[in-house]
Amino acid sequence: MERCKKKPIAYLTRKAHISCCHRLNSLFLTEEENKRVYGKCNNIWGHGHNYTVEVTVRGPVDPLTGMVMNLVDLKNSMQKVLMDEMDHKNIDKQIDYFKERVSTTENVAIYIFEELKTHMTNPELLYEVKVHETDKNVMCFRGEYD
Repeated sequence: MERCKKKPIAYLTRKAHISCCHRLNSLFLTEEENKRVYGKCNNIWGHGHNYTVEVTVRGPVDPLTGMVMNLVDLKNSMQKVLMDEMDHKNIDKQIDYFKERVSTTENVAIYIFEELKTHMTNPELLYEVKVHETDKNVMCFRGEYD
């Protein structure tokens, strides 16, 4: 009897670098509360980051192509979201998503994840978005909701 051949599951990660500015400021907090919660990141003039973004897709390796996903397709989706929509932008003022949300790294990761899904041919393969805000601060989002 022939064994059922299972496709191996693999994870593919691609990195990109973007520069954005923002100000951590909640519409739901007072000026004093914003200063206390966000400290220097609440500076009225904002501040910027050189983010490193890692996008990971997960899925079976196609026996015909040998790929989880065509890397060119992933690159093109990331180009649209990261470079075209976010790079060298004031994300609080230029991206509608952040008009009513604080542009924390958590929300940046969620935004990237959800936007990527709208640009991907196979959004079900999207596994994780990891945003390196600094060398010491990294945020990961896997599309999980409570």
